[in-house]
Amino acid sequence: MTARRLARLQAGIRRRGLDGFLVTRPDNRRYLSGYTALDHGIEETSGVLLVPARSTPLLLTDSRFILQAREEAAGLRVEQYRQGVIPLMERLLPELGISRLGFESDYILHATVLRMEKMARRTGCTLVPVTGLVERMRVIKSAEEIALIRKSVRLNEQVFRLVHSTIEPGMTEREVALAIELTMRELGAERPGFDTIVAFGDNGARPHAVPTDRVLNTGDIVLIDMGLVLDGYCSDMTRTFVAGRPGRTFLERLRVVRRAQRAATAAVRAGAICRDVDRVARRIIAEAGYGDLFGHALGHGVGLAVHEEPRLSPRSRRKLRPGMVVTVEPGIYLPGWGGIRLENMIVVREDGCEVLNEDTTGLDL
Repeated sequence: MTARRLARLQAGIRRRGLDGFLVTRPDNRRYLSGYTALDHGIEETSGVLLVPARSTPLLLTDSRFILQAREEAAGLRVEQYRQGVIPLMERLLPELGISRLGFESDYILHATVLRMEKMARRTGCTLVPVTGLVERMRVIKSAEEIALIRKSVRLNEQVFRLVHSTIEPGMTEREVALAIELTMRELGAERPGFDTIVAFGDNGARPHAVPTDRVLNTGDIVLIDMGLVLDGYCSDMTRTFVAGRPGRTFLERLRVVRRAQRAATAAVRAGAICRDVDRVARRIIAEAGYGDLFGHALGHGVGLAVHEEPRLSPRSRRKLRPGMVVTVEPGIYLPGWGGIRLENMIVVREDGCEVLNEDTTGLDL
């Protein structure tokens, strides 16, 4: 699979008149090479891919990762750098005949580019900033990728069911978040896909609330946004419920969000415009009187990264295509009261869509 992806990338490199391409984004590196090492931030890489337009791609890394790179990056030439990646590239570019080198300009430090420019002048190479070259390949998932995403979703739901059954008054947001992330790892996940969101009561009015020591009381709204990584692929799910018996106001607002989610899901199909799908959900929420309380986009793509293209946003004119995987996650957020968000993951199909999630809240809506 990685060999096909690299061949496709090399064709794209040649079409752009480049001799090579430097891959620094970790998701793209894994997608193209199978190399699974993580970066400790954009300033400390575990390796880069140097992809010539016509010859064998190279994975450049240091002594910390060299054994892993040789095991995982089958078919690639693995080179170890001892004095930094840029000195190694300075030696390799003339050897590989690379005089026009594209690089991922949206995922590289400005300071790194300045050092690369000095290296390029010494080697007679021209640096060419490029965006979205690999991401455009990743946006359509293969059948194998969709199967892996489905497994990730299923495990995420299993974790939710197990932890949901243990949540009770007296627990804190931090305790619930820790239980979720611990259960993820116990059941085989590589790691959480992002920092788990657990919000009680009016903390749920913050769409990206950070868990605190707030204690759960009977009658509190509970909003949980969670996701994990399994075999490299992410899942992302949000559920909202009440600790105890839900009141009428909560149920009325929950039904508004559920109607918006169902209507938007029904609008997802190949050829649909992203902003039109967003508008379907936004209209239902606005007609219920909560239009100003739904501030974020309806959804986003999910794959090797938990947030990737396409974006179901009011600004996106992109057309949905078969094989795209997106979230549909409408919400309303009322300061002083709380928030409600419901999020499922969906595969775009030619004649509609496939919802990957099941309803795990047990609420009759």
